[in-house]
Amino acid sequence: MTASVATVAHPGPFAANPVLTKGEGRPIVFLHGAFGQEWNGLLEDLSRNFAVHAPAHPGSVDADDLKSLPGFWELVLYYDDLFTALGLEDFDLIGHSFGGMVAAEYAATYPGKVRRLVLIDAMGLWNDNHPVEDHLLASEATRRALLYHDQSRPEVVERLTDPSDPDEAREAFIARFLALAGSGHFIHPIPERGLGRRLRRITADTLLVWGADDRLTPIHYADEFQAAIANARIVRVADAGHVPFVEQRDKVSPAVEEFLA
Repeated sequence: MTASVATVAHPGPFAANPVLTKGEGRPIVFLHGAFGQEWNGLLEDLSRNFAVHAPAHPGSVDADDLKSLPGFWELVLYYDDLFTALGLEDFDLIGHSFGGMVAAEYAATYPGKVRRLVLIDAMGLWNDNHPVEDHLLASEATRRALLYHDQSRPEVVERLTDPSDPDEAREAFIARFLALAGSGHFIHPIPERGLGRRLRRITADTLLVWGADDRLTPIHYADEFQAAIANARIVRVADAGHVPFVEQRDKVSPAVEEFLA
């Protein structure tokens, strides 16, 4: 699975964004989770029929970007500028985990720009009875257990295996660290920035894809998002944790493709 890298200059005081892109057709933007930019199987599947763009969150390329992004509102503006630089005015938006929080906030802020919205195990809400677990300060073993329902699945093993080349392994570690630090800048210690009060503004048809066994962002939150968004439905993915498009790609990709068709 490969995608081209389009180095997109940002009009603000930020590093150029290395947007991964592939495919032709109606545009889709994918906002990744807290663990870094990626080109995954879901995006590969979507690129057969759509033009897929997968940018990196600011801070995950150059940590200095965060100095100009003191809060979540500035992050939303960052993405609006980036999407304009990409020539996107009417597009479908997919967000996973932390990226789901950003995607929901963007769709609430700019409802006329998002045609359809897909939130995959999204952060952004908080319920004391169903707390979002702390993945930033957790040990690596605990973090993996929070992310995956079955770590023995070949797809998960491949995802968790570092490159054999020492230089590549070091680069992968640095990329993960920067990505976690970048997202942590906006969500630590509690990923609650008032999003729940603004979800009513989302007008896009919305698909909520959730791992039924998500220990990081419990599936209870799928119901909360659905209750707050006017046109939302839920796909509960059995035998999957926080990253259902890895553990159950054959279920998630068709559901998302059908929704976006």
